[in-house]
Amino acid sequence: MRAVLYLSAVVLLAVCATWAYRVNYATQDALTRVADLRAEIAVERESLGVLKVEWAYLNRPDRLRQLVSANAEALGLVDLTPGQFGDVAEVPFPPPAPPMPTDRETGARDPGADAPPPSEAANRRAALATIGAIE
Repeated sequence: MRAVLYLSAVVLLAVCATWAYRVNYATQDALTRVADLRAEIAVERESLGVLKVEWAYLNRPDRLRQLVSANAEALGLVDLTPGQFGDVAEVPFPPPAPPMPTDRETGARDPGADAPPPSEAANRRAALATIGAIE
């Protein structure tokens, strides 16, 4: 009976060792992959920064002005005039939204509806307090 117990313990130990070995190397592979991906991201961010700088350099107004003047005839470019702009009335805006129903139409009760309206003196005091005239 002891031999079977020892044998099963050795087999269980071998299975656990194999599992731990595989998990250890899988974790190391994942960490290596993460480090590689972070390095790739850094390279891509740097190249993106270079591209942004190149785009800004190529879109300088003085450079574009020179290109337009050099190629205006070949491309059929013309100067902007006020007649080329549309009128606001020509823009097809969406129709206005229908008005929202009021509390009286829906039958909802306003919790402050039963309170009496503030007096004019109270309104003046509140207005003066907000501008700092009364403390």
